[in-house]
Amino acid sequence: MNSFPELTTTRLKLRKIESGDIPSIIKYANNKHISSNVLNVPHPYTAEDAIFWMNFALQGFKNKERFVFAITLKESNEFIGGIGIHTDSRHNTAEIGYWLGEPFWNKGIMTEAAKAVLEFGFETLNLNKIYATHFTDNTASGKVLINNGMIKEAELKEQYKVNDMYKSVFQYRLTKQEYKEKK
Repeated sequence: MNSFPELTTTRLKLRKIESGDIPSIIKYANNKHISSNVLNVPHPYTAEDAIFWMNFALQGFKNKERFVFAITLKESNEFIGGIGIHTDSRHNTAEIGYWLGEPFWNKGIMTEAAKAVLEFGFETLNLNKIYATHFTDNTASGKVLINNGMIKEAELKEQYKVNDMYKSVFQYRLTKQEYKEKK
């Protein structure tokens, strides 16, 4: 795959992150509610953080290690969040992670974006398993995974140290066979 893929859904276009997205990335990521639920999103969130993330995404695609998509509204192309799939070619698996600007919460947008990325992972990348984790107190993120047919397989106690506190996560999975069965 030489050019970055573009995925479309009913309301969304998932595309490569562009430098023109930086103001919107900062606007939406510079939010305590985002940083408290997403492991690698600092607060305050600066232009340097957005540039670092964009370069991380571009380098990951170049190395064929990850696909980090800008989530945009189809009709306006406005950046509203991000979703990525980080592959492990040795084991033919991947992890998905995501965040969405708070004004767009509780509208089914992330469920729609995750569905497109899961399809991309199984149908285009031909992965065997995709998994995701979320902090145990972030029930909305769990609903996104459940709504996409993912299966809770573990609770990882005190998995991450965040602001001098240890946080637990739930891990969900979907194998290619489970994906085919739910289609």
